Amino acid sequence: MTEVITGRDLVQSQIRIAQGYKLTDPEIGIPNQESIQIRGVAIQVRVTAEDPKNDFLPDTGKISVYRPAVGLGIRLDDGSGYVGARVSPFYDSLLAKITASGLEWNYARRKAIRSLREFRIRGVKTNIHFLENVLAHPTFIEGKAHTTFVDETPALTQYTPRRDRATRILRYVAATVVNGHATVRGKPKPPPAVLNTDPPVPHLPPAIAKLPPPPGTKQILDQRGPEGLVRWLKENRRVHLTDTTWRDAHQSLLATRVRTYDLARIAPVTAHFCADFFSLEMWGGATFDVAYRFLSEDPWLRLEELRKLVPNVMFQMLVRGSNAVGYTNYPDDVVEAFIQEAATAGMDVFRIFDALNDVDNMTVAIEAAQKTGRIVETSICYTGDVSDPTRKKFDLKYYVDMAKEICRRGTHLLAIKDMAGLLKPRAATILVKALKEAVDVPLHLHMHDTAGNAISSYLAAIDAGVDVVDGAVGIMAGMTSQPSLSSLAFALAGSPRDPRVNIDGLEKLSHYWEPVREWYAPFESGLKAPAADVYEHEIPGGQYSNLRAQAEALGVGAAWEAVKRAYADVNRLFGDIPKVTPSSKVVGDMAIWMVKQGLDARAVTERAQELTFPESVIDYMRGSLGQPPGGFPEPLRTHVLKGAARVEGRPGASMPPFDWTGARREMERLAGVAVERRDVVSYALYPKVLREYMEHRALHGDTSVLPTPAFFYGLRVGEEAWVDIEPGKTLIIKLLSIGDIEPDGARVLTFELNGQPRTMRVADDSARVTGPKRRKVTPGRPGEIGAPMPGRVIDLVTKVGEKLAAGQKLLVTEAMKLETVVKAPISGIVREIVAGAGDSVEAGDLLVVIEEVVP
Repeated sequence: MTEVITGRDLVQSQIRIAQGYKLTDPEIGIPNQESIQIRGVAIQVRVTAEDPKNDFLPDTGKISVYRPAVGLGIRLDDGSGYVGARVSPFYDSLLAKITASGLEWNYARRKAIRSLREFRIRGVKTNIHFLENVLAHPTFIEGKAHTTFVDETPALTQYTPRRDRATRILRYVAATVVNGHATVRGKPKPPPAVLNTDPPVPHLPPAIAKLPPPPGTKQILDQRGPEGLVRWLKENRRVHLTDTTWRDAHQSLLATRVRTYDLARIAPVTAHFCADFFSLEMWGGATFDVAYRFLSEDPWLRLEELRKLVPNVMFQMLVRGSNAVGYTNYPDDVVEAFIQEAATAGMDVFRIFDALNDVDNMTVAIEAAQKTGRIVETSICYTGDVSDPTRKKFDLKYYVDMAKEICRRGTHLLAIKDMAGLLKPRAATILVKALKEAVDVPLHLHMHDTAGNAISSYLAAIDAGVDVVDGAVGIMAGMTSQPSLSSLAFALAGSPRDPRVNIDGLEKLSHYWEPVREWYAPFESGLKAPAADVYEHEIPGGQYSNLRAQAEALGVGAAWEAVKRAYADVNRLFGDIPKVTPSSKVVGDMAIWMVKQGLDARAVTERAQELTFPESVIDYMRGSLGQPPGGFPEPLRTHVLKGAARVEGRPGASMPPFDWTGARREMERLAGVAVERRDVVSYALYPKVLREYMEHRALHGDTSVLPTPAFFYGLRVGEEAWVDIEPGKTLIIKLLSIGDIEPDGARVLTFELNGQPRTMRVADDSARVTGPKRRKVTPGRPGEIGAPMPGRVIDLVTKVGEKLAAGQKLLVTEAMKLETVVKAPISGIVREIVAGAGDSVEAGDLLVVIEEVVP
């Protein structure tokens, strides 16, 4: 029988040793080595602050998170690991020792791995992943590890770092609390009662909620193909509806700022209530770049997520012809690749238009959409007034001839796209009847309701035979948006063309969107009643709120009436053109620029040779968007271009194919991982925007999971937010306190994250030390070049010592999508560069100093 030593025996042995006995003396009572019995296994791992990927060099820093993992069979001996500890390079990097014990080897080994996986240490690099790899390696499991095991097994130091989603999201919330979201900073914040309102998601009857949504147009398209759907549409006498709430409605009312978070919550119910609709317009247009640029989310994921939630109604998007979803022309292969990827991700109806009604500019997109097997809906952009005989440029013959040309190229539907809501009721009757007689394809009418006349125009168009019309749920309808679907459905109830949709369901959807819309109050267009002056300025509804936000950002928000007048002046200066993105952006950029510079149409005409125009205007005059109806205005075009090269014919035809291999290589370098083809497509469309989005993801992770109030406004002290980062994983974030500004301009915020205290240190922008003010241009010195308006330098193409010719490009500034190229006003040598790439500047700030060279 094995002798067992008790605690009392050990004490007695220690006393005898103190009395002078030797360990070998029998009085000590310690048995020999052969008497010791092994029971179970223990494995000890040392968690250290070092980087296994960098030859195990020690890491230094301050520990912001320290959450040990303990439990049955785990002994934890802390080293220097605790929240707030500063790990120095001069001392042992040990943070903790974990001893896992059990009766069996693999049991203890697995327990050690689990403890390591549950450890959370942030602020310094650790060897935790390396230890996990060692414990899980077959050589170690078999007990065959040796002294050169680590050196001979480089895979042990290869691992994917933890995403650390909680810390990243907490960092974002903290920064938003202190400095605000860039798009709402300085604007009135909705009151707490609004932000704390939980929007009422309608409840379906239990028997219906368990069932998939009823089959709709998506199933007709999938089963019968595009031609079969067109036949179904022609045979069905009722007028059909498209809901624009998820795209053009919020683009027109709320500057395109509605997040996927709010769309996804109502999507399953929408699939039931809108099962009888023709389509849901939910993608394309400005939603693509705004998702990346301002909402920090991936538009492709929005399309995929909503497609899963709404499997029964066709999804519809807006494609800007050769501009895809951008603001300039792209190579043909970029447009083709974009449409292919959109169809793969779940798009069904491609509404294709050209900003200048150039059918040639739409051909590549039309043919690409046809190859996908989806619906091609080619658009005519409506402007002018076919009921007014004095408006001769865009008369009835113009639209009929264009419709015939479109149908000759091949389309399933023909859309009348009235961006500003200029189609008056009598004009609607004239136009729809003429088009129905001229072409044999279904007609789809899209209007904005800025003037308040759109429902009257819809009723006239429906009587004239239009097949589909666009609208939005009540609270998201009217003004610069589309007419109310509920109002239209009530007006047509019982008539031969009754759309026979679920009006009660539409009202419930409106109840959901009512409090949600209040969260987006800072983005409201400011239009509180119908505005008939749209017939004068012709600003598209989809641009109205965005243009106002752009004007405010550039310091001319108070002069909004002047901006609208300037918009009309620019339209006349350009020869009266269709105004829809991107041509509307060109007009808008020019209008804001004129107000900012204090110029009217006459001054622009007289001083055009000496003025530096916005880059988008120069690009338009070059012909980069195509050829406008009636041609370019002269001599204005020549004066704007100042000798710049012109694009003749279809712009995309002269562009070389896109460098897909190089773009993928660049993206993977930035991301550090392999990327999907659709991400490369996004990079082809918006390289700068995508780089900034990737930087956001690297710093803050996926912030699209945040509730909208927390995303835009952060938290108030005492408030908490529940953030579902994935199914089954929820972060409960509560703001406990906001510290005072410290000497270095930072604040310390204390949070509670899932019951654990966390602190975040954030620099307060309002307290940042900026040093001396930027120098201003000295009046009368032609060699001092200043910023034409507030913004940021995004591209510097000159250097000190360079010899320049007058008119040579120096740099590019950007603000709210408005890019301005700054050129040398004189010939000379660059003596000083005051503002570099990335610097923010105000109007009149000194940018570059040129020393004039006298011949």
